[in-house]
Amino acid sequence: MRYILASGSPRRKELLSKVLKEFEIIPAQGDETTDNVRPNDMVEELSFKKASEIFHKIFSEDGEMPVVIGADTVVSYNYRILGKPKDRVEARKMISSLQGDEHTVFTGVTVFYGKDGKEEHFSFSEETLVYVTSMTDEEVEAYLSTGEADDKAGAYGVQGDFGKFINGIRGDYYNVVGLPIARLYREMKKRGLL
Repeated sequence: MRYILASGSPRRKELLSKVLKEFEIIPAQGDETTDNVRPNDMVEELSFKKASEIFHKIFSEDGEMPVVIGADTVVSYNYRILGKPKDRVEARKMISSLQGDEHTVFTGVTVFYGKDGKEEHFSFSEETLVYVTSMTDEEVEAYLSTGEADDKAGAYGVQGDFGKFINGIRGDYYNVVGLPIARLYREMKKRGLL
């Protein structure tokens, strides 16, 4: 089987290598907007768009039906979605609101594949609760100066420098990093895709 990750995220690449030994990376380039307001619906729709785009691109080019995995992660705090910050000011607001409180991380995953010559797909989302310790203004500024916050949902990476401010997680740690590999493994195994 030919496996493709429809994401350029180095974190997702590293995580998927725990499930699959060999796969290609072809990042989706399409529209990342949604009208969904519920975080789990939002990430499932966006992961669907990513996987669908790459699956149909490959199929239209050579008629092949690879196994394509798309994923999307958002941070939800007080019923607000925190995506990637536009700038340092927005990142500061995000970190300042998350510190000393709990929030939820949602990752949606969609897998497109062919079975008996027909297109198939499935989607799911995982939810993980994250507890962040209280931070001083100086700690917030020092963290922002690392640049780590710039390209991450919620303005932080649990696996990086921000890890020292995480004082608890309920759920799948890897979901917070960007790919719930245990659930992905089970869902793919159930469908004979491994």
